[in-house]
Amino acid sequence: MSPIFLVGIQALWDELQHMPAGGIWWINTDRVEDAHRLINSTIAAQHEHTKVAAIVMDKTPNKVITPVGVAGPQKISLFGAKKNEQTLHFFATDIMCSINPEHYFLIMLWAENFWQDISPQTLRNWLDEISEWCRLNKCTLLMVNPGNKTDAQFSFLMDAHRSLSGLASLRYQADAHLYDVAFWCNEKGVSAQQQLEVAWRNDSWQARRAQEPTPQPRSDEKRILSHAAVLEGAPPLSEHWTLFDDNTQLFEAARGTQAATIIFSLSQNNQIDALAHNIHTLRRQRGSALKIIVRESKASLRTTDERLLLSCGATLVVPWNAPLSRCLTMVESVQGQTFSRRVPQDILLLFNALRPLKLRGWLPWDAFCNAIHTMLNNPLLPADNKGVLVALRPVPGLRIEQALTLCRPNRMGDFVTIGNGRLLIFLSFCRITDLDTALDHIFPLPVNDIISNRMAWYEDAQIAAELVQLENVPREQWAQPLAHAAPADKAVNARPDNSPGRRVPQPITLLADRSANA
Repeated sequence: MSPIFLVGIQALWDELQHMPAGGIWWINTDRVEDAHRLINSTIAAQHEHTKVAAIVMDKTPNKVITPVGVAGPQKISLFGAKKNEQTLHFFATDIMCSINPEHYFLIMLWAENFWQDISPQTLRNWLDEISEWCRLNKCTLLMVNPGNKTDAQFSFLMDAHRSLSGLASLRYQADAHLYDVAFWCNEKGVSAQQQLEVAWRNDSWQARRAQEPTPQPRSDEKRILSHAAVLEGAPPLSEHWTLFDDNTQLFEAARGTQAATIIFSLSQNNQIDALAHNIHTLRRQRGSALKIIVRESKASLRTTDERLLLSCGATLVVPWNAPLSRCLTMVESVQGQTFSRRVPQDILLLFNALRPLKLRGWLPWDAFCNAIHTMLNNPLLPADNKGVLVALRPVPGLRIEQALTLCRPNRMGDFVTIGNGRLLIFLSFCRITDLDTALDHIFPLPVNDIISNRMAWYEDAQIAAELVQLENVPREQWAQPLAHAAPADKAVNARPDNSPGRRVPQPITLLADRSANA
């Protein structure tokens, strides 16, 4: 009969504690000391005849593995591992060189933030291999991963349920700890989306709720967790409202909700990246019933930033010029809704795809066409809203090279080229209704004084059709910018050899004696 191992948290019901042989379980911790306590309490929770092996990365195993109390297995096999990617490739081989892993309970303590430098694809492939290895050798592997930046990885592992039998996190909450179980599979069934408070008392982890609970209902649907600035100084509008002084406190409170409404405040452009990470984490970990709203208190969002927040999982973005009454109406309008858009598990994919290309100014003709191809083939960008392609012909008497010197794009993602008698500009994420305003910012002179006529394409099909025509333009018709004028040589004071140099003027004072006598 295959053994069943236990997580070292007392008073935890069997559905969240049992770990049968043949699977992998993963637990993240915010702090390194919590990881050490969890490992030692887990070892102490096993039967005295249990075969246990502990692998510690980047630390001395004897200093980390110190089981508390007199209970636990009689013998523990200790192994050390180096903090590099080679440890992953030789993990199974090194274990089998020392022990027969059948019916063994293997506990792996990773180095702090070790997985930050490992690509998601490498992690996925390694989990698939180790999962099959554990199944064939009938052993259990518990991996404890300490680190303060594990939210992105936790979101990624949510989709690894084919390789992982369980995924949980132990988060530090100042005066308590929160044990958050994403999913846990064993002989008792499958449990998911469970949260409970645990505490470190008397050298052991103890769950504060000993009885087996029912699945957590979405009874918090009427709750509204909001930044205090959203109400513009007004008190909470009802008993359902809870106000927080900053977005960080609001984010930590929102991690324990199921279907509540979360309202973040945005006042500066430099808050966008952190806010996007928070929204992505909540949407990936807490599900689609959560309503996430961002209210802009000052004009700080560009179109690309708003699209980034919505792609990360925001339900609604309230603009800065909407009054409070309008904002509250928009909050009411999303009640009862379920988020249906897909949110990629890797937020870096969103950052790279939804930000403008790091191109600006003049590009050669072929590079200009390739950049437009990149924009059109990006599946994360909305249809018919990737930008505007504009073809301009200068007025008679003005060459296109001269018109190019007057074209000065300021935004990243706006690039230009010349050829075939035309000046071509691509304005990333620009709407056709804003084209005149964009051209007025690009040209320092009135556009009608420089350009005789223009054509614009803003739908994907139109831009793609015109791009085919541009790629067929022969190289002889490609134009180059005007060459820069050579810098003037510095003036040289030339004089014949052995001739005296220029005399240096000396200041003199006129009428000095007369002024003194006076």
